[in-house]
Amino acid sequence: MLSARRATCQAPRENCPDPVDTRRVVLWRHGQTMWNAERRYQGQTDIPLDETGLAQAQRAARQLAALGPHVIVSSDLTRAAETAQALAELTGIPVRYDRRLRERSGGVWEGLTNDEIREGYPVEWARWDPPGGEDDGELAKRMAAAVTDAVGLLPDGGTLVVASHGSAIRAGLGRLLDLAEGRWRMLGPVQNCSWSVIAQAPEGWDYTGWRLVEHNAGTLPLPVLSDDR
Repeated sequence: MLSARRATCQAPRENCPDPVDTRRVVLWRHGQTMWNAERRYQGQTDIPLDETGLAQAQRAARQLAALGPHVIVSSDLTRAAETAQALAELTGIPVRYDRRLRERSGGVWEGLTNDEIREGYPVEWARWDPPGGEDDGELAKRMAAAVTDAVGLLPDGGTLVVASHGSAIRAGLGRLLDLAEGRWRMLGPVQNCSWSVIAQAPEGWDYTGWRLVEHNAGTLPLPVLSDDR
């Protein structure tokens, strides 16, 4: 269970592991696409990165390569795969693909602009619940399962980079941090090519599971062009 208080080690100080030596996961949102720029709901429609998105991926990859990642996994949708490939080219680490890391299915909203959704589906818009789309709970379940499986590939102290999507990252974070579903939106949306980082609690500390180390890191605060809000 995630503890809101400052984590402390209960063992003698000399026996307490350093938190930086625990496994960590970087949840990295893909770069910009044309549909992001047009404020269109993408969902699982397979849209590639635009020129801006490719440049974002290359810039972010240079920063993330400095972390010395051990494993890179990605959604199989093109925009995430292209983002992950930028890091793979710098590190020499092959990308593993997992369809469980895909964005939330948007049902009838996919391809519609934000204005079209708000005008055509006002009730569903207020709940952010696309007709025919995927349930947030199911999204979080598959996302967290994919991340957990990939963590199993890491050595002690290893770093996993997961290239995924805005709604999927937030839902996955909520579940991995053991937050109640109704509180997931306390986590703000993630910008294109920004990332969030979680780290495992070291053995002997006063909480178990994951804690949030960084959220929406990598850029200055800007409007978020996303299938999330």
